[in-house]
Amino acid sequence: MTERVVVIGAGMAGLWTALALAPTGRRLVLLDRDPAPPEGGVQAAFDDWRRRGVGQLRHSHAFLARLRLLIRDTYPDLLADLLAAGCRELPFENALTALHRRRYAPKPVDRDLVILTSRRTTLEWVMRRHVERLPGVTIRAGVFACGLEIEPGEPMRVVGVRLADGELVAGDLVVDAGGRAAPALSAAEALGAPIAREAAPAGIVYFTRHYRLLEGATEPARGRGSTTADLGYLKFGVFPADGGWFSVTLCLPEVETEMRKSIVAPDTFDAVCRQLPGVAPWVAADRARGVSRVFGMGGLDSAWADLAPRGRPAVLGLFGVGDSAARTNPLYGRGCAFAAVAAHVLRDALEATRDPGARLLRYRAGMRRELRPYYDVMTAADRAADRRARQLLTHSARPSLRRRLLRSFLRDGVQIAVRSDPDLLRAFLRGFHMLEHPQAWLRRPGNLAKVLRVWARGRRRNAEAYPVAGPERAALLSAVGVSPGRDVERLTSARA
Repeated sequence: MTERVVVIGAGMAGLWTALALAPTGRRLVLLDRDPAPPEGGVQAAFDDWRRRGVGQLRHSHAFLARLRLLIRDTYPDLLADLLAAGCRELPFENALTALHRRRYAPKPVDRDLVILTSRRTTLEWVMRRHVERLPGVTIRAGVFACGLEIEPGEPMRVVGVRLADGELVAGDLVVDAGGRAAPALSAAEALGAPIAREAAPAGIVYFTRHYRLLEGATEPARGRGSTTADLGYLKFGVFPADGGWFSVTLCLPEVETEMRKSIVAPDTFDAVCRQLPGVAPWVAADRARGVSRVFGMGGLDSAWADLAPRGRPAVLGLFGVGDSAARTNPLYGRGCAFAAVAAHVLRDALEATRDPGARLLRYRAGMRRELRPYYDVMTAADRAADRRARQLLTHSARPSLRRRLLRSFLRDGVQIAVRSDPDLLRAFLRGFHMLEHPQAWLRRPGNLAKVLRVWARGRRRNAEAYPVAGPERAALLSAVGVSPGRDVERLTSARA
């Protein structure tokens, strides 16, 4: 008998669930609380598509290499659709510094270290149109899932979704692809399912503005100025997109209250960009113009939901895909990749057995194997970044010798070695792009030896490899008219 799958949500997680499961012959219904995309193509999608359920819709996006490889190797028709709509493939060579280029010789692996990028609305609009054409898939727009239909038992079993108007959408399986709110998982918990949850604050707030190149203008050539960097009090990145568009994202620690209040003004946002040597050429008045307001996004956290804590299923017939089940700080752009990987882990679990409990345990094991390492590394990095931001703000307790050595190893060893050696860059990017464990490359003796040699050379001999990232905190805030002292006073008084 053909299985019926009800998917709550038709964003990236829901679309990837449909892409993964439709070829297996299952029938899928995607329930989307938001309206269908407008007619008129990708520009109409950016201008007019209202997606209350997708808070990050107009923030910077890119598909990491793992996701682009999945599309290339499994969904070539989708890749053709994306490229035809203007999505761009950014090759490995784009990441090379001047030092890299002196020693660079192309290798076959470089073809796999490619990013697929465009505006998020373009990516989602193209995927939506593609999924709508898949056999056995129905997308219902403008419907609100408000509850679950269950069969009592130990454990309970989910057999459908109840809509706001009372309609029951029955299903053999229900997939919560409803994002951070996790509506189905939350409903199951309210009914008594002992789902285990973890959460950790990201400690940051995102701000994004979109720009468009002027007629006849081209993107600036790469120089020593970094287009992505972490200054401690500010992280930033430039994201090339489709159709002559690009975006800049500025990421601030939550403790930077004064800057957060000011940066939502487009003039202040642009002024900050002009203080960053790698970003300034992109937003220069003779090259591009800002074409959107500044979009902010806060309340970010990493989260992990376990539907079979200690290996015991909490609820049957229910799975989470995407942000509802596993998410990290969006700093590294792994949200879409998490959703795609989870959808394919789910497919493999469903194909392996018909037993509902065994399916859930297989899915749990696959999620822990494929995604948990990135969750653990990111949450540890978030804690360290928050600690550093507070120390920069208040000039508080001097770090221990061990912590200073570790910081020097990372800043003056790892980062400089990766910026100098093409093979180390390749190795690092394999972890960054989720092609292997994020720390595996540095555990290899040969790679570690290279890093240690670079570190031992010292800052003076490695001077050429250091990027020109940006000014100190006080200098930048002063340049853009933000008081650098108010947050210090607030944190100091809070500790007192």
